Amino acid sequence: MAWINQLLRKVPTWLVYIVGLIPVPLFLYLAQTGGLGREPIKALEHELGELALKLIIVGLAITPLRKFVGLNLIKFRRSIGVLAFTYVALHLLVWLVLDVGILSQIWADILKRPYITIGMVGFVVMIPLAVTSNNWSVKRLGGKWRRLHQLTYVAAALGGLHFIMIAKGIQLEPLIYMAVILSLLAYRLPMFARKPARQ
Repeated sequence: MAWINQLLRKVPTWLVYIVGLIPVPLFLYLAQTGGLGREPIKALEHELGELALKLIIVGLAITPLRKFVGLNLIKFRRSIGVLAFTYVALHLLVWLVLDVGILSQIWADILKRPYITIGMVGFVVMIPLAVTSNNWSVKRLGGKWRRLHQLTYVAAALGGLHFIMIAKGIQLEPLIYMAVILSLLAYRLPMFARKPARQ
């Protein structure tokens, strides 16, 4: 594992952004060419949202991976978080512009549909995390930065719940995502962690 970590240290963080954004033009191409099925807008929403949730899970898994496997991805945690926020924002944008498109209907849906309310709360929670995911904010906020970024746990739980609620009936995939998220959050409880997880 040491040689992998040495190799990872040479990988620039900007490369993570480039690779992480490759699915965006791919999804748009598939939507335009019928590759996303009969309802491309709904499919595009789903793909963007699910990818965001996967990135959130990857971000949560970085500390356990370092502790139990020895794989050090700490260098890329902030970039993964920013990518997760980007995909959540794109997921929301597709819903706002392409799916609903009517301002009054948007507000009605947010207020009346719990799964949309939860999704919006999750998005709002992620905004300060994305805004402060830079070296200037880390230095400026000091110890408060780590406490602020514990909101990641809230965003992850809300994202998992949102996924479960939008599924039609009981489906295994959203439940698996939620189980993984809860396991990664439980790892951070004092009774399971020997020392506080690094953020």
